[in-house]
Amino acid sequence: MNKNGFGHRGQSLTARLCQMACNAALALAVTSTLSMAASADEAAPRCNYPVLREAPSPESAGFSSTGLARVDALIQQDIAAGFPGAALLIIKDGRIVKHSQYGYRQKYSGHTPLKKFKPVLKDTQFDLASNTKMYATNFALQKLVSEGQLDLQAPVRQYLPEFIDRDSDDIRGKETLRVIDLLHHAAGFSPDPQYHNPQVSKALFSQERAKTLGFIPLSPLSYEPGTRTAYSDTDYMLLGLLVERITGERLDHYVEQQIYEPLGLQRTHFNPLRKGFSAEDFAATELMGNSRDGVITFPNIRKHTLRGEVHDEKAFYSMDGVSGHAGLFSTTGDLAVLLQAMLNGGGYGDLCLFDRETIQAFISPSPHNPTFGLGWRRNANEDMHWMFGELASDKAYGHTGWTGTLTMIDPVHNLGLVLLTNKKHSALIDAEQNSNRFEGDQFATGRYGAVATAVYEALLQNETTSVN
Repeated sequence: MNKNGFGHRGQSLTARLCQMACNAALALAVTSTLSMAASADEAAPRCNYPVLREAPSPESAGFSSTGLARVDALIQQDIAAGFPGAALLIIKDGRIVKHSQYGYRQKYSGHTPLKKFKPVLKDTQFDLASNTKMYATNFALQKLVSEGQLDLQAPVRQYLPEFIDRDSDDIRGKETLRVIDLLHHAAGFSPDPQYHNPQVSKALFSQERAKTLGFIPLSPLSYEPGTRTAYSDTDYMLLGLLVERITGERLDHYVEQQIYEPLGLQRTHFNPLRKGFSAEDFAATELMGNSRDGVITFPNIRKHTLRGEVHDEKAFYSMDGVSGHAGLFSTTGDLAVLLQAMLNGGGYGDLCLFDRETIQAFISPSPHNPTFGLGWRRNANEDMHWMFGELASDKAYGHTGWTGTLTMIDPVHNLGLVLLTNKKHSALIDAEQNSNRFEGDQFATGRYGAVATAVYEALLQNETTSVN
């Protein structure tokens, strides 16, 4: 009863009707909210992509154990002859067929051989060099295109308003340059702007990331856009900046939080030494920093053996280790997941990254050069046999990295191959004559194609032919 001696029946009819209406409205609101949530859940894409698992045997995945032993013999022969180290992982039909390590992650400190060489381990991390372009920048771009946040046909200046022609430019064309032109490496830029080296970059010299980001859009064109294909780091430095502008995040933060961490990749990072890893976790690269035994010099040049620091000069000195063209470190195991995501059509497990149509757009041939897709290299003709070998399908695509890294994806065979080496962890052949030619470059393992061919020969369907 209420304080006036009236119970519920003592309430006025108006009050009771109001209460009933309020209760009904509340019930309707709850029902509507639940219904909307259910509808949204139904509308959300449900991902259920294959995940990698170990093959019980090579034969169960269509490979010959004997053929794969020949792959081992090829690489081990190079190791015995002085090649530093390598790691190889092969996947087929969603199964890990082979995951092997060879040689050493470090043999030298400077020019002095270690008393005990340090072997390549299963979780050894390698400097991916230009494979960064694919597994950081391209993955980010493919995701943004799939989400409708990036239009490949749009002019670059739509995302970077400062990317315009200037009165001092000898060659013009920036204002109509499209995002797709950068991806085709047909945008007009020189291969290596060397922002870190004042003797080359002159007014665009920078060893500060913020300053460099301001200079990249100012880089002059060296040829008329669209008239030829010229592989250029500038293209991917611009694309990395574009990702940062669209997302509002630094490139490393975006790909690590949106791609690598959701995939469970624990050893794929930019600047890994700042993220809990030690130099012992990495395959070493150049013996004397970036000095090429003293032939090259510029401010703040490193002269120690590099481990866990990106070798690429622009990435390290000018971009604080984070750039669209270089800077990523990873392992064969982590990269296998990224390759499988491509083979799956854009996702892995319950994670959707991008759609199949976007992948197809990115791996389609450039009108300027069919061996180029959108960033990806394509096995379009015999010019690419040095990388893909003699037996990969003409639909195979992938990329390489200067430090000695190869990734290949072949949708015809549902096959992926990761070959990571530290071939630059070797002496220069003649620094004065060619400061980019190392002893590791001379070996079959460091030239990639022979290893790729041997892998394809080990497929059971090819075994009879390769033996004969």
